[in-house]
Amino acid sequence: MSVPQEAVFITELQSADVNITPIAQTKLVDLVNDNNENNDIAGIRVFVTGGGCSGMTYGMTFAEAATEYDAIFNGDGFNLYVDSVALAYLRGVEIDYVEKEMGASFVFNNVFASTGGSGACGACGAQTGPGGGGGGGGCG
Repeated sequence: MSVPQEAVFITELQSADVNITPIAQTKLVDLVNDNNENNDIAGIRVFVTGGGCSGMTYGMTFAEAATEYDAIFNGDGFNLYVDSVALAYLRGVEIDYVEKEMGASFVFNNVFASTGGSGACGACGAQTGPGGGGGGGGCG
């Protein structure tokens, strides 16, 4: 009989897990710098919520600290936190920042590949799916 193994959490995000484009990284740094007057923002949390008929919903919010279940991407000027449950739905996604006539937003590309569904960025209204899409402004 085999001995049950303890679950191991990934603690460091790699680009194969979540790829953040250079322009998105720049905008994330800008967001942290523009909103961190009290130095209480430790990073940006990417989250996933159930979306019912439209699939999963993806969003971002500021975080005061990482949790023991977070995988962390240490960017140049920002940290990105993704908990182990959200990572299961995000693996392989690309986070981009797109500027269009209607506004600018973060876009989650390739979520069909990682989840089989689609949705919108809850924090900024970004469209998601293969090839991304745009959304109304809000996250930047």
